[in-house]
Amino acid sequence: MTVDTKLPYDQSYIEQFSTERNEPAWMKDLRIQALEKADTLEMPKPDKTNISKWNFGQFKHTAAGETISSLTDLPTEIQDFFDKDNLPENLLIQRNQSVAYATVSKDLKDKGVIFTDIFTALKEHEELVKRYYMKDAVSIDEHRLTALHAALMNGGIFVYVPKNVQIEVPLQVVFWQEDPEASLFNHVLVVADENSSLTYVENYISNNETEETVANIVTEVIAQNNAQISFGAVDNFAAGTTSYVNRRGVAYRDATIDWALGQMNDGNTVFENITHLVGDNSTSNAKAVTVGRGKQNTNMTAKIVHFGKNSEGYILQHGVMKDSASNVFNGIGKIEHGASKSNAEQESRVLMLSEKARGDANPILLIDEDDVTAGHAASVGRVDPLQLYYLMSRGITQQEAERLVIHGFLAPVVNQLPIDSVKAQLTQMIERKVN
Repeated sequence: MTVDTKLPYDQSYIEQFSTERNEPAWMKDLRIQALEKADTLEMPKPDKTNISKWNFGQFKHTAAGETISSLTDLPTEIQDFFDKDNLPENLLIQRNQSVAYATVSKDLKDKGVIFTDIFTALKEHEELVKRYYMKDAVSIDEHRLTALHAALMNGGIFVYVPKNVQIEVPLQVVFWQEDPEASLFNHVLVVADENSSLTYVENYISNNETEETVANIVTEVIAQNNAQISFGAVDNFAAGTTSYVNRRGVAYRDATIDWALGQMNDGNTVFENITHLVGDNSTSNAKAVTVGRGKQNTNMTAKIVHFGKNSEGYILQHGVMKDSASNVFNGIGKIEHGASKSNAEQESRVLMLSEKARGDANPILLIDEDDVTAGHAASVGRVDPLQLYYLMSRGITQQEAERLVIHGFLAPVVNQLPIDSVKAQLTQMIERKVN
């Protein structure tokens, strides 16, 4: 299979899709403009990963999902995302491309917090969405996949926290790809206005082991002056979903964006996590883990770009590869001219558990300013057979020994994640992939 160069949907389809959802004129125009650009733009070229044979063109664009009245109606693997003794107050579940369940506390509503699906936001909060949508963090013309995303966006979330509002409890979203052929062109837009704070957690899940489809996800996280955002995600697409996941952040003066990300997909995945530290004294901590198995290929890029003075950026990513899986970690710290007294640090490590597994870690520092601090660490290696021998000599099976080694290798990242629910979910997903 090769990437289909013919666009899967034409302008008349896009116009009809937008009209049926009563979208504002500017959104319809943006979709059409993006579709025109997609016809000429090239595919992205992730470093050391050939995606020319990946499926980004075979998918079903729309699929409805039924609503649910209670979380007990969900499959067990989705119920596991919640603490049954402390169910989330603020939760939205998207089933295929429809909202299946939504609850927002009265307290947040009274404070003016917006937590809703992207299509409702376009109707009820048009000007706010228009102000941020694919402007500050991601543009439609970066490459073919961002253009296709803008043209075919079929779901997602909009979060807005007003000035001086601190949210103490997490906002949680579950994106459930129930239809095995349904695509997800999800757009997640999270905005924290000045002096506000929030924690946002999302989960992606599918069960399409053989049916092929696409997840083309774009996330924009905007932290205005002195805002604090903790963003957590655990992605768990099955082997049939080819994923392009683009999570971007923009932090203004004295703002912080922290990322806690788990890539637990079984299908081929291109993943980008890029943060622009625009304001002075802005900070970002980007932490990610991944476990690959089967014949899966994963390319993960973590990048922090420093524009503001005294900005701090830290990248920490660990991955474990099993079977014939391969992974490329790209860690990029970029300090622009004028971002004096900034600090860019990164660490990327890959552990391979079999002879056919492959890993690569590419640390990159791009420094255009003298008065800065920067450093990197990277390692790629196979599991120490003496470790396994020692464990197995104590009566532990090889599978259990590998499990202990994997958890030990990923623990330095998992234990540092700032969101407890993400820690728990990642630990659970790691167990499933190991077994």
